[in-house]
Amino acid sequence: MAFDVDMIKKVYSRYDERIAAARQVVNKPLTLSEKILYAHLWDGNATEDYKRGVSYVDFAPDRVAMQDATAQMALLQFMQAGRPKVAVPSTVHCDHLIQAKEGADKDLARAKNESSEVFNFLSSVSNKYGIGFWKPGAGIIHQVVLENYAFPGGMMIGTDSHTVNAGGLGMVAIGVGGADACDVMAGLPWELKFPKLIGVKLTGKLSGWAAAKDVILKVAGILTVKGGTGAIVEYFGEGAESLSCTGKGTICNMGAEIGATTSTFGYDASMERYLRATGRAEVADAANAIKQHLTADAEVYANPEQYFDQLIEINLSELEPSLNGPFTPDLYTPVSRMREEAAKNGWPLKVEWGLIGSCTNSSYEDLSRAASIAKQAVDKGLITKAEFGINPGSEQVRFTADRDGLLKTFEDLNATIFTNACGPCIGMWDRVGADKQEKNTIVHSFNRNFAKRADGNPNTYAFVASPELVAAIAISGDLGFNPVTDTLTNNKGEQVKLDPPVGDELPTKGFAVDDPGYQAPAADGSAVVVDVAPTSDRLQLLEPFAAWEGTDLKGLKLLIKAKGKCTTDHISMAGPWLKYRGHLDNISNNMLIGAVNFFNEKTDNVKNQLTGEYGPVPATQRDYKAHNIGSIVVGDENYGEGSSREHAAMEPRHLGVRAVLVKSFARIHETNLKKQGMLGLTFANKDDYNKIQENDTIDILGLTEFAPGKPLTLVLHHADGTQEQILANHTYNAQQIEWFKAGGALNIIRKNQAQ
Repeated sequence: MAFDVDMIKKVYSRYDERIAAARQVVNKPLTLSEKILYAHLWDGNATEDYKRGVSYVDFAPDRVAMQDATAQMALLQFMQAGRPKVAVPSTVHCDHLIQAKEGADKDLARAKNESSEVFNFLSSVSNKYGIGFWKPGAGIIHQVVLENYAFPGGMMIGTDSHTVNAGGLGMVAIGVGGADACDVMAGLPWELKFPKLIGVKLTGKLSGWAAAKDVILKVAGILTVKGGTGAIVEYFGEGAESLSCTGKGTICNMGAEIGATTSTFGYDASMERYLRATGRAEVADAANAIKQHLTADAEVYANPEQYFDQLIEINLSELEPSLNGPFTPDLYTPVSRMREEAAKNGWPLKVEWGLIGSCTNSSYEDLSRAASIAKQAVDKGLITKAEFGINPGSEQVRFTADRDGLLKTFEDLNATIFTNACGPCIGMWDRVGADKQEKNTIVHSFNRNFAKRADGNPNTYAFVASPELVAAIAISGDLGFNPVTDTLTNNKGEQVKLDPPVGDELPTKGFAVDDPGYQAPAADGSAVVVDVAPTSDRLQLLEPFAAWEGTDLKGLKLLIKAKGKCTTDHISMAGPWLKYRGHLDNISNNMLIGAVNFFNEKTDNVKNQLTGEYGPVPATQRDYKAHNIGSIVVGDENYGEGSSREHAAMEPRHLGVRAVLVKSFARIHETNLKKQGMLGLTFANKDDYNKIQENDTIDILGLTEFAPGKPLTLVLHHADGTQEQILANHTYNAQQIEWFKAGGALNIIRKNQAQ
């Protein structure tokens, strides 16, 4: 469907003037990313050349997207902003609160019953404030956005780290916390440090078993989980133009796993085909009218090393199908080396489950290519050795795939068709036997594979691959199976080989759907009542956080010194905790329960300095709060990697943690901490991490002179009576320091709206 066409045309109408102004100040050819950024400056035409990785810039995004788990907190915050309606087009998508268990019909009915209170809240608050609402079962947010809202050259933000998926349609689409979304919906500028630029030149063309997913798996292996931090990844070259639009979306989607601000591709024929196929011919026509602005200047792609901060080249013709994992999405292994690597590392070769879906790989093309493998298996007398599950990306994709026989093909292999929702990808999977915590292997087409992520079992070895490779490996039941070279034994005892996958970029009969699951908001929502019961354990109206007291922070207790990887899954787990995403106090009971305590190598077990006893992290912090004692959390590299979930910042804030001190932050989490009035600090000397002792009491000095670029001093009071001073850096600018002083950015919004 086509939404907000007038808004899109308005954005396009200013491109000529804004690009001309940008050329004047930059005085060199422009990348696509720069064009989109300069075309969306809050203050209009560019007047200065912003420095990549240095300049903080105010932007005016075109739209906001929220999924049901994060929308709750975002909209609870927006309700305090005092506006009658959102300032930009916004949508809510119910895809996270549906648990995969028995199959689509039963699972969806159960979710609607169990989460009716939350769905009703989201429906009513959307109706009241002019927000489009996509009902449970309508589809996964990023697939629905690609089908209905994304447009070349646009800028959007979304309360999910995989908002970046819309880069497949040439957007700058960025994952944020709910407080950022609240700002934009309230009509305020959105601040971002002007990103660095990483260019990825794609040559050649995919063939055989190689898929678009293999491009980003390769890039993740090169850049690692933090290599893209603070940067936009811009793909270009003949190889880029050979990819489908949804294939481009897959590549952009998993850019979140390298920490990239976002990823994008220049507008091309595949995007035009996709726009027209999804009922947006008017948008395609408008994009064609300014297509010179919807890709980089020719000089940039001719001499990319002059215009990008980093350049990577990948020949698609040489790309192998591969799997990344386990436990981290950047551990890259070509399928040809998997058996050897598995043996070397003790990875279980027997595959228990193959799962296809998620926002990364659930398009019609994905299902059709995987179905081609499934059909071969049926025709050649093969039976899947692993269990098999499918999550279509949207009701439109599901309906069309069902019409075209793709779903029946999967069912002929005894696959379970789950709801059009995230399901196992985000831990919403009631997997039989997961509670036994047995060592096992699964393969999936998702984006993340952190420990416990899919099924809650820390001993599930999860590997990320393309849907077609997942299908092949699920059929074989063998992690080391290489469909390029290996054969399988069929039901007649014959050796058979799977042919490379084939599939349709777009359905030959066109997309079809009876009810896409969309609810338009009321034209006038002033009479709509948003009801939140005070006794609810799912929803809780927010109280403002207290403003900074105006003094240095002294006597802070060390709550935990986290060791190694500490993602937002470690800080605020998903899975069964998703049901509390709208109730800050209840969900705070999962705060940091997945983080490994440096001092005893255990999770959810820290020393309470008031009692000397060890216990759960949330309970210990609640004890400090009850005694009016602040605390500090210490972490390792890339702290807060993963999801955009602001709960990972709001929970510590709610329970009385005052500062988070780490070696380095993931971008979204650092911003979320700032928005909530927290101190996000980094060791000036990373080796000082080793100076933090279990019984430390810590002072933070210099806050009365808190200023951009000026380090703070921390005094470590050790239990033996000695003390040490260390320096902590920060990236707060003047506006962000005001957020800290006010007790959070929302307090400033509330105050300004009241004036």
